Amino acid sequence: MKFLLVASYAESITQFRGPFIQALIAKGMEVHIAAPGLSRNSTTRHELESRGLATHDIALRRTGMNPLRDLFTLWVLWRLMMRLQPDFVMGYTIKPVIYGTLAAWLARVPHRYALITGLGYAFAGKNGEGSRPGLCRRVAQALYTTALGHAHKTFFQNPDDEQLFRSLGILHPSAKTVVINGSGINLKQFAPAPLPQSPHFLLVARLLRNKGVREYCEAAMRIHRQHPHTRFTLVGWLDDNPDSVSQQELEGWLAQGHLDFLGRLDDVRPAIAACNVYVLPSYREGTPRTVLEAMSMGRAVITTDAPGCRETVINGHNGYLIPVQCVDSLTAAMQHFVDDPGLARRMGAYSRRIAEHKYDVGKVNAVMLREMGIGFHHTHSHSAYKRHLATVR
Repeated sequence: MKFLLVASYAESITQFRGPFIQALIAKGMEVHIAAPGLSRNSTTRHELESRGLATHDIALRRTGMNPLRDLFTLWVLWRLMMRLQPDFVMGYTIKPVIYGTLAAWLARVPHRYALITGLGYAFAGKNGEGSRPGLCRRVAQALYTTALGHAHKTFFQNPDDEQLFRSLGILHPSAKTVVINGSGINLKQFAPAPLPQSPHFLLVARLLRNKGVREYCEAAMRIHRQHPHTRFTLVGWLDDNPDSVSQQELEGWLAQGHLDFLGRLDDVRPAIAACNVYVLPSYREGTPRTVLEAMSMGRAVITTDAPGCRETVINGHNGYLIPVQCVDSLTAAMQHFVDDPGLARRMGAYSRRIAEHKYDVGKVNAVMLREMGIGFHHTHSHSAYKRHLATVR
């Protein structure tokens, strides 16, 4: 049986969906990957194919709203599915969910799934509650409504996103949904590491406004003035997203001298190992993978009381939850770790226990496979499904 995974960013496939793909292969699936950036000379393509996956380079731009480009993406995906005849299709991130699901419906793929990993720029309003007005939001909402009406099941990574989609009427009242614990984390790959002696804070994120990068840099500056020995590290990169900070703004932060900027890292584990507190002041997430990585490695966490983020922290136990866009609260939370050198160790140990209990990638993937029926009760092929359709008609 064939499983087609549709993505908008080729480099994310092995990092975020690697264990899920391996779980599919273990169930006897022939796995196909469709994403932009998988040309013949692509390093990512060679890596995926070396793992036994079939790859398909598609025309898809993950940002922007050009109707002609997006219609072309829909046509490319439909043509690919008509040729492959997959039994299962799942897209993740906004355009693969929308156009992948619609193409799968048009191609009569028998099992169609969507994975909502976060709501993105169109829904990122103040307090992370989906209040951004304008054409971008209305178009995204209409497209989601149309596409998810043709999905057999939609997976969400936090209950707030599911509730928002239902309250906005994006999901039909009878739509089948499942809330999962993020993408999960490989507990062996992200093993606990010794903590440094002095306070060291870390943020790993694309340099977007709604990731709370500005709040982090402002709080770091305030703490550094009073405690020059405290370290603050930023890992990330400038993005073509409309919400991205500018190169000039980044250079201004670095010129102040309180911030270490490491740029983009292929492996974030050394950066996490060097810190003792992980910070993500995001306005809204699906479930933030970087937080799960830090928790798995035994780090205390400061994050926001916002959708997706609030599920990862038990306030006062493995970290602190702070209001969205509140630099004062972020600074105060950081100050706790400066004042109490043993706090990061105690909270970090609690983070690891939460990761083991709730976010083990094996447990998360088992739920998804069970909800899809893969390896459980789906034994019919695509051709058998078509014969079934013929008898129904």
